[in-house]
Amino acid sequence: MGCTIIGCGKKLPKLDVANDELSKLVDTSDEWISARTGIRSRRVCVNETNVDLAECAARQALGWEEDGWAARRIAPEEIDLVIFSTVTPDALLPTGAAAIRRRLGLVNAAALDMNAACTGFIYGLTIAESMMAAAAPGAPGAAGRNPIRRALVIGSERLSRIVDWNDRNTCVLFGDGAGAAVVEWDETKPGILSWFIRNDDDIDNALTCMNAFDTPQPFTEAGIDPAALELPDPSFASIHDEYEQTERIAAGAPHQVLHMHGQKVFKFATKAMPDAVEEVLRRAGLGIDDVKLIVPHQANERIIRYAAKRMKLPLERFQMSIAHRGNSSSACIPMTLCDAYEEGRIQPGDNVVLVGFGGGFTSGAVLFQA
Repeated sequence: MGCTIIGCGKKLPKLDVANDELSKLVDTSDEWISARTGIRSRRVCVNETNVDLAECAARQALGWEEDGWAARRIAPEEIDLVIFSTVTPDALLPTGAAAIRRRLGLVNAAALDMNAACTGFIYGLTIAESMMAAAAPGAPGAAGRNPIRRALVIGSERLSRIVDWNDRNTCVLFGDGAGAAVVEWDETKPGILSWFIRNDDDIDNALTCMNAFDTPQPFTEAGIDPAALELPDPSFASIHDEYEQTERIAAGAPHQVLHMHGQKVFKFATKAMPDAVEEVLRRAGLGIDDVKLIVPHQANERIIRYAAKRMKLPLERFQMSIAHRGNSSSACIPMTLCDAYEEGRIQPGDNVVLVGFGGGFTSGAVLFQA
């Protein structure tokens, strides 16, 4: 028995921004971007919210719309759990998961948000599978847990909100989008065969985005000082070099933006991705030749090519979608998985690996049988 995927969906914003369009903002070109990343365009939200995208992707995964892929239609009351992975929530409260629960009428679902950066969808699947297994009939202590039979796992991002559009090294990489999957506990199918999650310390702060939630406080070490409320917002707290951050703010750069040291992230990713694939296969007692398809996080085409070379695999064994979406963090893997189902690249009985890596540093993989 296992946790099996029975539906996938995806949603992209309407606005398609080609590489050459970005040359109006920064010193760049289609040739420069595509040669270094494999990206030719990306989707950017104008009027759509994070939850808007997530809702559309979820409806497809639930079989409520013709787009996407679904084994069957799932009624709202059949969903017991919603896991919403994002680094760019519309609001702190209510959570994105709570908003989806309300919009879709998922009356029996517990709902939670989580953040594991670009590996978020992988982490979300492992949480769903673990909770299902713990509550499965016959599991020790199952009677004392929520009976979770089906879960909706979403990765949705509006990264355009936190991209510094004056920084040509980062603004060309990211896009917006949402992907979703419905998983079901099925006693007749193996489903998820193994999973692996890991964190490595980002000791160089190679990938960061500080929050901008600080407001003036009427408190000092001596007590309450009402006059403090009349002062400007406190200096932006940052783990980056204080002088560098001060210079950026003085130049008018926004506070809450992504900062990335590309070479250090590349070095981490090109090792983390093949390591995760190798480990998840080892745990299942399988080899790379037993895998029909690998669905990786779409951070940079060069990372995937490098990892493929290290694993001695042709690029055709990897599902790719980065060319016209860019890096959409936790939305990448579920959207790309949906592509694979829509294109017929995943058939019943196929072994598929989902693999991610991201800020934190997080990494992980899920091996499942379709």
